This record gives sequence, structure tokens and C-alpha cells, in this order.
Amino acid sequence: RRVYRTTTHVPQELGQIMDSETFEKSRLYQLDKSTFSFWSGLYSEVEGTMILLCGGIPFLWKLSGQISGRAGFGPEYEIVQSLVFLLLATLFSAVTGLPWSLYNTFVIEEKHGFNQQTLGFFFKDAIKKFVVTQCILLPVTSLLLYIIKIGGDYFFIYAWLFTLVVSLVLVTIYADYIAPLFDKFIPLPEGELKQQIETMAKSIDFPLTKVYVVEGSKRSSHSNAYFYGFFKNKRIVLFDTLLEEYSALNKEPAEGEDGENEETKSKTKNKKQGCKNEEVLAVLGHELGHWKLGHTVKNIIISQMNSFLCFFLFAVLIGQKELFAAFGFYDTQPTLIGLMIIFQFIFSPYNEVLSFCLTVLSRRFEFQADAFAKELGKAKDLYSALIKLNKDNLGFPVSDWIFSMWHYSHPPLLERLQALKDAKQE
Repeated sequence: RRVYRTTTHVPQELGQIMDSETFEKSRLYQLDKSTFSFWSGLYSEVEGTMILLCGGIPFLWKLSGQISGRAGFGPEYEIVQSLVFLLLATLFSAVTGLPWSLYNTFVIEEKHGFNQQTLGFFFKDAIKKFVVTQCILLPVTSLLLYIIKIGGDYFFIYAWLFTLVVSLVLVTIYADYIAPLFDKFIPLPEGELKQQIETMAKSIDFPLTKVYVVEGSKRSSHSNAYFYGFFKNKRIVLFDTLLEEYSALNKEPAEGEDGENEETKSKTKNKKQGCKNEEVLAVLGHELGHWKLGHTVKNIIISQMNSFLCFFLFAVLIGQKELFAAFGFYDTQPTLIGLMIIFQFIFSPYNEVLSFCLTVLSRRFEFQADAFAKELGKAKDLYSALIKLNKDNLGFPVSDWIFSMWHYSHPPLLERLQALKDAKQE
């Protein structure tokens, strides 16, 4: 926050890549985000502490038992009671988090020109997300609890294998069946850009099957790109806000339109620049570098090794009655509560250390992916694309090194540009 408050002039080394107006906009945006993050984080800590001190978890468990009992399911139906508990807990979280989400979207993002949603679209989207989440969460949790119940001494192996299969299935179906429930995906039209993407993918043996454009501009003017799929069935997804040619934010509303409909609104006064075709290819070169260098597979392996370790430690700790008693469960030891206590609270310090290690690894991967794009001859275009994306997303290029080291999964802009600079000059 001190950096955001005191760095009011463009540093000399940034003079060639950022004008003073954009610099000031990005400074104010990050300052507002920092303030919001502090207060929302403080509220979250206070809320969590009060829930623990006032016995909120055992109260909700008892309430869940009463509700399931009225439906004809007694105490022996622990899984049913667990699902009621989970539904009530996620509903409480959604309701208490709603004011913060509204403020973030319609005050902060609106103030700085990123929000493209109307209030009606926001609530429709929130309800849809909640319903879809429950449709996935409740069946998966019930099966996981059942596996833990019948798994015997080695239940942690079966539970880990189950979560592995579920995660792989969700990754496979997400972009084809879940994401289209919220955003419109259209195939990238035939043309020069599509041909260039296919040529680049072929040159590095990336098994590309389809290229999609997602209408991200109806929700936000932030931009992104990603690929998904396993084995020989890869797809690339480009946000329309990344593409200068396709972004709705770069198009004037047709004559007679007021620039707003029932779902989204167009803010032509805050048009985003987007990237030219060559720069889009450079960004994709970076993303494909993650695939070619095995970063995606390495992340999956690390994630699953961690998941296995957590289930193993859960198996060791689940029999400790003192853990349940510390959280207000003196007579019963429900499996779902055990999962919550151990994964959410007991593992909390370990998760912080792991998160930092993964952040360090992520930054290393980002530099490697940039270097891969450089080897493809995309250094100059990636250099300009990073500057444009930083400007479009109002990223502040000056950061406190300790804060950056702990929180930023991507290296600061200046460090990435410096690594690309030599090749760009050549």
C-alpha cells in the first residue's frame, strides 16, 4: 500500500512503456483493490473466528440433523446429514459474501471501467453458479464420504484415487459442458489468425483440434487465453477482450442502440486496446510453452502428490477424539467434520508454506514460457503484448519485493520485459 500511495510519478525505466495517465489510473485501481482486500480479508477473519468461538459448526451440524430427521433420515444416515450441512454452509457463505462481491463488481470494477454486467445479469449469474456448484459438490461429497466409510484401513488410497478421477473428469468436461452455461463459446472464424495459430501449433506438435473465442466482454473487460484437453484432443480458448479484431469493446454501438441490453452494457468510453494478431500469437506461444515444457503435467503431479499426502495424514489424525472435542464435537466424530477440521484448520500452516513454494515455481515456469516464445521468434511481439495487456488490465508495474515474492504467481512486468529485451533488440 505504501508503494501504491507514494509512487505517483512514472519511474525513469518505465518512461518508454507507460504514459503518466495510464500509470496514475493503474495506481489508483491497485490502491482501491488493496483497500478492498484488507477490509474483506479482515471481515473473513472476524467471521471465521466468531463461528469458532460461538460454536457455529456444531450448531449447524445439529440443525442439519434436525432437518434431515424431519425428512425421515435419523442419526444413522450420516451422509444425508452431511449433505444438508454442506448445503447450509455454502448457502451461508454465498449470502455473507454477496455484499462484498457486489461492492467489488459495481463499485471498484465499475469505477475503473472493467465491469460490463448489469445488476440483473450479476444475480442471474450468481444463482446459476450456486446451483451448478451444488450439482457437482453434493454428489461428489456423498461418494467420497461413502468410500471413506467402507474403505477399511486403506480408505485414504481409494479416496485419493476417487478425487483424482473426479478432477480429471471435471477438467475434461469443464470447457465443453460447464463453462458454456455462463459464457458463449464460438469457433474462431476462418481467416489469417486461425491459420497462423494452426501453423504455430503444428510447428511444435501441439495436437490442436479447435480454437474458440469466448465472449468475456459481457462480464468484464479483463483479458485472458488458455488451452485445455488431454492427449490428442487439445483446444485453445481466446477471450474476445484479448483480440483487437473481435472485442465488442472496440466496436461502436449500432445506430439506434443505447449501448445497453438486459444483460450487459457497453462502455465505449473505456474501450480496451486488445492485441494485434502477431501479439496474440506471441501470447499463445507463451501458453503453448507451458505445454511443451511439461509445466501442466508437473503441476498435476505436484497437486496429486500433495492430495495423497493430505489423505494419508487425514487417515492418521481422524481417530483423534481431541480434535473433534476442540471444535465442540464431544459425542460424535462425523467424517465430513473431520475433513473440514483437518484440511481447513490443521493443514493451514502447511498450506501457506506449500502455496509459497508453488508461487516460486510458477514464476520460474513463467520465465521459461517467455523464453520458449522467444525461441519461436516472438520476443518482440510478446514484449509489446505484455505492455498492452498490463495497460488494458491496469496492472501497476512497481511492486514491493517482499509482497511480490509472496503473492505474485507471475513475475513483475519489468522483470519479464528485461528477460525479453536482448532478443527484442536483436
